[in-house]
Amino acid sequence: MVLTTAARAEGAEENLTTASRLFLALMKQDDGARALLLALPEVFPWARHLNAEEVRAFTVELLEALSDAAELGAGEAVHRAIVSWRATARINADPEQLRESLRPLDGDDLGQVEARG
Repeated sequence: MVLTTAARAEGAEENLTTASRLFLALMKQDDGARALLLALPEVFPWARHLNAEEVRAFTVELLEALSDAAELGAGEAVHRAIVSWRATARINADPEQLRESLRPLDGDDLGQVEARG
C-alpha cells in the first residue's frame, strides 16, 4: 500500500497520459515509428529475440496498453503485454523450445473454437 496525496496521484496520471499520447503520435509518423522500433531493444533487451513483425506487434500492443493505463486506469494491461512478449522472446531464444512450440499437435483435435468479441 502506498499513501500519497491526490494532487501527486493526479500528477502521475497526467504524466502517464502525456507520455502515452506522445508515443502514439510518434507511431503515426514514419520517422517516429522507426525511432520507437529502434529504441525498443534498448529498453527491453530480450526484444532482440523477436523478429521484425513481432517487434512491431509488441510496440503497438505496448503503446495501446499504456494508453489504456493512462486513459482507463488499466495498468495491468502494460504488465500483461510485457510478460507475454518476454515469454515469446524466451521461446524464440531457445531453439528446442521454438521447435517444440511450432510442431503440430499429435491428433489432439478438440474441435471448433468459438471466438468471442
